[in-house]
Amino acid sequence: MSTQTNGRTLFKGGTIVTMDADVPNLSTGDVLVEGDRIAAIGVDIEAEGADVLDATGSIVMPGLIDAHHHMWLGVMRRMMPNVDDLFAYIEIVAETLGARYRPLDMYVSTKLTAVASLDAGITTIIDACHSSRSPEHTDAALDALDTAGIRALHMVGAAMDKKASAAHLPRDLERLAANWNTDDALVRVGLFGQLNLDWWKVARGLDMRILTEFIGDLAKLGPEFAEKGVLGAHNIFNHCTRVPQETWQLLAEAGVNITVNPRSDALFGFDDDSFAYQQAIDHGLTPALGIDLDTAFGSDLFGEMHALFGQQRAAMRYRRFRGEANVPAPISVEAVLKAATVNGARAAGLESAIGTLTPGKQADIIMVRTGGVGVFPVTNAIGTIVQAVERSDVDTVMVAGQIRKRAGKLLGVDVAKLAADATASRDYLLDASGYRPAA
Repeated sequence: MSTQTNGRTLFKGGTIVTMDADVPNLSTGDVLVEGDRIAAIGVDIEAEGADVLDATGSIVMPGLIDAHHHMWLGVMRRMMPNVDDLFAYIEIVAETLGARYRPLDMYVSTKLTAVASLDAGITTIIDACHSSRSPEHTDAALDALDTAGIRALHMVGAAMDKKASAAHLPRDLERLAANWNTDDALVRVGLFGQLNLDWWKVARGLDMRILTEFIGDLAKLGPEFAEKGVLGAHNIFNHCTRVPQETWQLLAEAGVNITVNPRSDALFGFDDDSFAYQQAIDHGLTPALGIDLDTAFGSDLFGEMHALFGQQRAAMRYRRFRGEANVPAPISVEAVLKAATVNGARAAGLESAIGTLTPGKQADIIMVRTGGVGVFPVTNAIGTIVQAVERSDVDTVMVAGQIRKRAGKLLGVDVAKLAADATASRDYLLDASGYRPAA
């Protein structure tokens, strides 16, 4: 699935963006990888016998982190591109198609999303699986992540359709934790627990992270969530749109993790000019970016960065121009890239291992070309990443020292077979359900 010649790889002569305040960026420099770790960052590193990757004309940077993605929707790509009604979406995605998912469909969808993400420079995903229909479905998703070679936190959650059984949850978490949550594992397991405190207790006993979809119009936190130890750094709250200030204060005091999905939050009309990302920042939290859906988008975090930059500025300037005082400052490209790297690592509980180029951390590294006519010349490296680079510019992707993409080509992936498997899975679901999407 990957290639590595001798356990030592040198990215040579590129622009280095570390995202680590203590490790300077370099206009021209090198990154040395030994095994699964970053060994050194500097200028003209001597590394006899290393496999040298010529980074001239490229930016070397941390792998992107997609902090919220329903990977099981992979074969439903763009099936509902114009949907703006959450409940109409649930009716099709969960009640009509999801109810007919086999473990095979779970495997193919998750594998497709994982491979497409790697291709786009995403090295880590928090996989929000609200379709864990059975232990077999969960095992299929985890096997897909494992074979793809991506780093992932797979959040096990009850299926959304009304007829699905969740009898295997939360007790199946103990089996999953024993099998997957080992030291240095690339793929780990958490709980997609919504606001079920009984399930939360099981997950906390297993030292798992807990994911909750949280839209202020649809959910509220009762007083029991303010009790000591209920909320904390183990919690991930997604969306967080139109949330009351007293709830933001509770989330901030507990130090929870916040993830936002700029494009899907706009698609469904979840957010307004109070803007969840900015609310999190204003309360001292560190929001991360997620893609959320394949039914309307796909595995492209560059698109989320573009959307965050534009939406924050539009929302804050609207507030300023209508006369509001003390409006937050316009977002910077540095803050956007931090949301797609450092903050995502923190949300996944992996800030000590990934998210920056730091000697001793895991070698989750991407190299993006800057020679494209839409990219050069590079005057500001981070501005180039956030505002100009796209998935087609991703040249090399490394996860834990293993190269998954090189010279613009995925390694060890039979794309034709994957396409055939995805098409067959989609066609089965359409036939079994009788649903016919709009052309």
